[in-house]
Amino acid sequence: MLLFCPTCGNILMVEQDTTGHRFTCSTCPYICNIKRKTSTRTFPRLKEVDHVMGGAAAWENVDSTDAECPTCSHKKAYFMQMQTRSADEPMTTFYKCCNQLCGHNWRD
Repeated sequence: MLLFCPTCGNILMVEQDTTGHRFTCSTCPYICNIKRKTSTRTFPRLKEVDHVMGGAAAWENVDSTDAECPTCSHKKAYFMQMQTRSADEPMTTFYKCCNQLCGHNWRD
């Protein structure tokens, strides 16, 4: 598939003709008819994103407290505090249910 003019090196334009489509150069008289349909799509591989709070490893050595889970009503939850706003704002407390079947996360 041609993308640049072999005569002058400028980029080729696609235009519709009475017989189909063709490549044309805007600066010289080069014309090349397109005989077959070609299309390819390549999708970039997305970069793996790290979990904002550190993933499962962030919850390994945290303390537990008396807090009721809004999902399963379990009475204990793990917690950690993190500064998510500016320094003059209070810290945000994140909770994770101690019930292994639930594991719901919420914040206060």
